[in-house]
Amino acid sequence: MPEQPTPETSRSGLRLRALSRWENEGGAMAHGPEDHPVADHMPSDDPVLTNAELVQLRIRVIALENVVIALLSQADEACFSRVREMATYISPRAGFTNHPLTLQAAAQMVSLVERSAHYQSMADLSGDGPGAAP
Repeated sequence: MPEQPTPETSRSGLRLRALSRWENEGGAMAHGPEDHPVADHMPSDDPVLTNAELVQLRIRVIALENVVIALLSQADEACFSRVREMATYISPRAGFTNHPLTLQAAAQMVSLVERSAHYQSMADLSGDGPGAAP
């Protein structure tokens, strides 16, 4: 007889364990990245991106946002809830640095869900939505 999943082996438990390994700002320690053991070995000067590289990066981010919106427009409410849950999770917690980029990333995640829901409702009205006939 198969064993019942424990909280540590259930899908939500595994997701929480994976997410709990992420510290503030995707890996920075409570007092900042200088506490990270790898930080001592990293070069101090980051290469400066050229204007052309920045433009290409912006184009790629815009394209990826639109792909995510299109994919989320086919998602159900459970998927929307997971994205919102992740946005809440990455928001700074007690004892961690309140980093503006983390706050903006969380807000952007919620915005993507809202934009995809808007796109989904527009597609449903036009008959092109997930329930449309092939």
